[in-house]
Amino acid sequence: MSKSPAPFDAPELIVVKRKRVWCDGGGGALGHPKVYYDMGDEDHVECGYCDRRFVYQPDPNAPDHH
Repeated sequence: MSKSPAPFDAPELIVVKRKRVWCDGGGGALGHPKVYYDMGDEDHVECGYCDRRFVYQPDPNAPDHH
C-alpha cells in the first residue's frame, strides 16, 4: 500500500533566538506586509499571512538578562 502525497506542503519552520520576530513572507514583492509578533510565554508563533512557524530556541551561550 503506497502513501498518498500530502495535499499541501508543511509551513516553513524558522528557529529564532528571540521571542520577538517579524515576517514579510520572504518573497520581496511577492510576500506580504511586514507583521511583528511577540511569543510571550509561548515557545513559538505562526504568521497569520503565510503560516510560517517561528520557534524559539535560546542561545545557550547568551547571558541571562532577567
